[in-house]
Amino acid sequence: MAQTNSAMEKINQDTVSSIMTPDVHVIQENTPLQDVVRLFRKLNIRHVPVVSGVKVIGIISRTDINRLTFGALIENQEDADEVILEMLNVSQVMAAKPKSITSSASIKELAEIFVKQEYHAIPVIDNDELVGIVTTTDVIEYLLTKL
Repeated sequence: MAQTNSAMEKINQDTVSSIMTPDVHVIQENTPLQDVVRLFRKLNIRHVPVVSGVKVIGIISRTDINRLTFGALIENQEDADEVILEMLNVSQVMAAKPKSITSSASIKELAEIFVKQEYHAIPVIDNDELVGIVTTTDVIEYLLTKL
């Protein structure tokens, strides 16, 4: 039981800054969706914040794109997928005004947000500046090292 209490204390004390990805790739709201798909594939990432200038105005995920296309369901539908991606823009597909968290927030606080809300990635913002991104995978990896 003492080990469990110690692990819980650590989770309450450790901050988002210790698990976030600090080098965040972002896209502008006018980025073509085809470019977003290429970015996801090239960097093997699943979420990217959408910015207007330097302000985070949304977040777009691989799942958001997959909901629009047939690629994951039907083979040889790349042409149809391209047409769909050309018809829409990032601002129509992204989750607008995403929840954010500060780098000094506890991992427990972050985990509670993930549990209570349907987020899988949250921009980390300090003083109105994007300083990182944190995902459910980051929290799971962290917990695996602590428990």
